[in-house]
Amino acid sequence: MLVVMDAGHSPQQLKEVVKRIEKMGFKAHVIPGANSTAVGVTGNAQPLEPSLFENLPGVKQAIPVSKPYKLSSRDFKHGDTVIKLKNGLEIGTDRLIVMAGPCAVENEEQTIRIARAVKKAGAHILRGGAFKPRTSPYAFQGLGVEGLKILAAARRETGLPVVTEAIDEASLEAVYEYADIIQIGARNMQNFSLLKEAGKLDKPVLLKRGMSATLDELLMSAEYILAEGNKQLMLCERGIRTFSNHTRNTLDLNAVPVIQKLSHLPIIVDPSHATGLRDKVVPLSRAAAAVGAHGLIIEVHDRPHEALCDGPQSLPPDQLKALLAQLKAMGKVLGFKL
Repeated sequence: MLVVMDAGHSPQQLKEVVKRIEKMGFKAHVIPGANSTAVGVTGNAQPLEPSLFENLPGVKQAIPVSKPYKLSSRDFKHGDTVIKLKNGLEIGTDRLIVMAGPCAVENEEQTIRIARAVKKAGAHILRGGAFKPRTSPYAFQGLGVEGLKILAAARRETGLPVVTEAIDEASLEAVYEYADIIQIGARNMQNFSLLKEAGKLDKPVLLKRGMSATLDELLMSAEYILAEGNKQLMLCERGIRTFSNHTRNTLDLNAVPVIQKLSHLPIIVDPSHATGLRDKVVPLSRAAAAVGAHGLIIEVHDRPHEALCDGPQSLPPDQLKALLAQLKAMGKVLGFKL
């Protein structure tokens, strides 16, 4: 249910609506708008009668919301969500944001070296994994907290905000301390206890689509974070499992316009994990920008043959620089900027 207030409602009238919702045992979400304010109702198992709220002073109308995901849908919020980082960078506008860096933090020298390179190429955010959930238990699992400290050192050196993954509730606390954006990876998209804990935090979250998840399932996972109060959420399409074996996964570019129709949340595309192949990353980055993605997250390594993780899909810095020049030219035609 979405309770829409009159344009001239008083603070007390809004307070009474919230009080009515909470007295019924549900949760109220106040949603400020350009012309008025709405209050979203969550926690109800059955549809609510509009008359429960429409007779309250200051209420314009009460609109039933049929979708199972409510807070992430455009029924609850018609305008686009814009994520604002501490350095002033905004995600979700007409500016294409590029997150770039190594798959894994290997050591301080390597991370700072690549951070400088991606900044010089034009990237806006440094990505890098300190905790690495790998398919094989014998593969490199990351440096953990030491890796987070290295990412913080790279941020001090370059000024680039940091996005890195939390894999469980214990690592979430550490990532919150060191990172600017908390990534929830594809394998944890339906780790609901982790999503709830991330929803209680006051830092932006990047939620990746599971490798076999539908878009409705992705939005329901987003709902877990939003329902806990964290509205600084962006989604990420990173490829799904299909019958094709020509690439690591299949990049579902349909997800970008579909999500933008269904949800107000920014959508980022990860062409690196979607393909697993360096020569496919550049063309699919261009394609993602062309269909309207709000950003890209790209793996970059200046010595990919030495990389401890995902070297075959990592772009060298010079290729990243060339890609960003192409994207800048595309933006002049398609209406986005870099």
